[in-house]
Amino acid sequence: MAKKSAKPAGRKLKITLRVSPIGFNRKQGIVVESMGLRRIGHTVELSDTPETRGMIHKVRHLVEVGE
Repeated sequence: MAKKSAKPAGRKLKITLRVSPIGFNRKQGIVVESMGLRRIGHTVELSDTPETRGMIHKVRHLVEVGE
């Protein structure tokens, strides 16, 4: 069995909800919720991983991303 190496402290992304997901595809609303965004103007910090980048790509018209 291979050993898993500890991940180094990666970069963080600041993600801010700028547009309400109401009126868009329901799956996009679920992605916004799973990112931890609750209301317009709410900002969360998530680690910069391929999974996070995929979620950002799916709702890129609703959020603003900073570092």
